[in-house]
Amino acid sequence: MKYFGNQKITELIKPDITLVWLRRDLRLDDNSALFHALSAHDKVLPIFIFDTHILHKLEDKADKRVEFIWQSLQQVKQELENIGSSLLVIYGKPEDFLSSVKPKAVYTNHDYEPYALKRDNNVKDILSTQTIPFYTFKDQVIFEKSEVVKDDGKPYTVFTPYSKKWKSKLTQKDFKSYSIEKLKKNFLQTDALAIPTLTEIGFTNTHFGFPERLVKQNIITHYHETRNFPAITGTTRLSVHLRFGTVSIRKLVSIALQKNETWLNELIWRDFYHMILWHFPHVETRAFKPAYDAIEWRNNETEFEAWCKGTTGYPIVDAGMRELNQTGFMHNRVRMITASFLIKHLLIDWRWGEAYFAKKLLDFDLAANNGGWQWAASSGCDAAPYFRVFNPVLQTEKFDPELQYIKKWVPELGTPSYPKPIVEHTFARNRVLQAYKSALA
Repeated sequence: MKYFGNQKITELIKPDITLVWLRRDLRLDDNSALFHALSAHDKVLPIFIFDTHILHKLEDKADKRVEFIWQSLQQVKQELENIGSSLLVIYGKPEDFLSSVKPKAVYTNHDYEPYALKRDNNVKDILSTQTIPFYTFKDQVIFEKSEVVKDDGKPYTVFTPYSKKWKSKLTQKDFKSYSIEKLKKNFLQTDALAIPTLTEIGFTNTHFGFPERLVKQNIITHYHETRNFPAITGTTRLSVHLRFGTVSIRKLVSIALQKNETWLNELIWRDFYHMILWHFPHVETRAFKPAYDAIEWRNNETEFEAWCKGTTGYPIVDAGMRELNQTGFMHNRVRMITASFLIKHLLIDWRWGEAYFAKKLLDFDLAANNGGWQWAASSGCDAAPYFRVFNPVLQTEKFDPELQYIKKWVPELGTPSYPKPIVEHTFARNRVLQAYKSALA
């Protein structure tokens, strides 16, 4: 455990200090745990822990997501210092830090991933031995866990009826903002606290230009018309901000309700996949539908490498993979095409692709990434039927007919240096259909 600065933690965190532990909610505005802490206590100090359980697993020391977090913390810190407070940043294991201090209470927001649940249970046990309250709140979704279920109390596994129940259940209080404007006096007044550099936590600064934290309402208004065309700016690019909570889901839902139901449905998909992960945690490593675990994958490593690098000979697939590798972003339509290609053209285990996306995506979120890959593999809840095999050529004709997107990322298209297709479409389709039929028989 390491604290960056001159002041000792034990001197700073006294028994009358309340901690708000930021994780997937890197903002002060409309933050549920922060609001509740400030409403109940004075001397509230926000903290962030660069969790070495997570960081040590990241192979790329130029990981843009760590840089995004670091930049977001700088902004939170500045906002706090403008009102005479600051942000405490720790590098180490959360359990080590929280067992070394004795605050009045610890507040945080729910996280639904298996590692996070285990971590939070450990922390709760550690704090309880010292009779320190540990309060957690819903913040990153509108409805969580079993808040939207069937009439018999069982979880939905199909999106459309889930979304209908979600919408029928929604009231204004579900997306009401948690304003702290009148509560800022309850932040701990302290000198500015140091934040580690990226180098100090073992990473490098790439000076990458991240998507703006800006809700572009004109894009939302026309989202249903523009969202499938990767060559144009037809999506909000807010996914990384949603992932790390630099924008509030409640704010976005309030806008979606006024502007565009198609965009609202995308936000509901987030809730849906988090609900699925909560009720069916086995999806992290296995198929949602157990029968699909019997599929015999080819798992050709050379072909997988070609897919990763964007050298399959299918231009729209290669464009998507190159965009992902360079920017950490891939358009959602192209995500579906590239995932379908890996699974159904190359007959490679969806978990290989899921893991690669997990390494590369700026907006990587276990629930959504897993849900999307299992959808493409036909093994998930409400997934595409197994006989649906995207034809990359037809997808190109529909969604990038002038090849604007493809030419941006595959400039050598049409030259001898561009590879021939790695597999023929009809052959690949027949092969995968036979593999699925055999497994499901």
